[in-house]
Amino acid sequence: MIADRLASSTLDPDSFRAIAELAYRESGLTLADKKATMIQSRLRHRLRALGLPDFPSYCRFIQSDRGQDEHRHLISALTTNVSHFFRESHHFDTLRDLVAQRLPSLRAGGSLRIWSAGCSNGQEPLSIAMTLLDQAPDMHKLDLRILATDIDPNVVRFARAGIYPERLMNGVPDAMRARYFTVHQDDKAGEPCFAARPELKALIRYNPLNLLKPWPMKSRFDAIFCRNVVIYFDLETQCTLWPRLHQMLHKNGVLFLGHSERIAPPEAFGFRVGEPTTYHPN
Repeated sequence: MIADRLASSTLDPDSFRAIAELAYRESGLTLADKKATMIQSRLRHRLRALGLPDFPSYCRFIQSDRGQDEHRHLISALTTNVSHFFRESHHFDTLRDLVAQRLPSLRAGGSLRIWSAGCSNGQEPLSIAMTLLDQAPDMHKLDLRILATDIDPNVVRFARAGIYPERLMNGVPDAMRARYFTVHQDDKAGEPCFAARPELKALIRYNPLNLLKPWPMKSRFDAIFCRNVVIYFDLETQCTLWPRLHQMLHKNGVLFLGHSERIAPPEAFGFRVGEPTTYHPN
């Protein structure tokens, strides 16, 4: 039976190389040889969905004109969408300080723009929005926008819905949970879910975006969160990304990276180091 063949299909070395090359070319994702078992596990469902018997057939398909749309499914399957609310909490302390400094100009008619690049399931932009509203409850009346992007359109759809089962609410203080979320029952999972309130969601605009492709944004940002994204890129790809992020920041802006990510040397790309994993344009 074809199901048996699919269940037992293994990722051969040639197919691994073809998939790794496509992932790198399309998204900058670097896949080491030790990731072969993970790739095999995550892509088997794509073979089943397409009715293909093995990985060589799958590789021929993604290399054909007919298989171009499959590229986004492949990247979606291989990217890790792990996040939680208020991850690396010291970044949100820095954000509070930034907002406190900008609040007078905001109330005088200025604007504030923040980008969550690699927003995953949406916990990061919602954490940003809660931080801002906690700083100033009238924030939603001011000229403030949070752009949230991710390469995976599936997680963008999830994030845009703003509904989280209880197991994904870790990190949200009880007071914020009560203030910014409503509770309703999820019929499918049979567990309570928490829906972000409209005033929270109104601050955020969600869009799919590949960081390696052209960016449609025209205006600069006061803060960019690009955390736990470049860890999947090789050094060459990282070095092409830093100048682009620098160009998108206001001169008094701030760039946040993940705890294991560094710009080295920062001055070569126009940055200076601030707080841990925090960078400012020179």
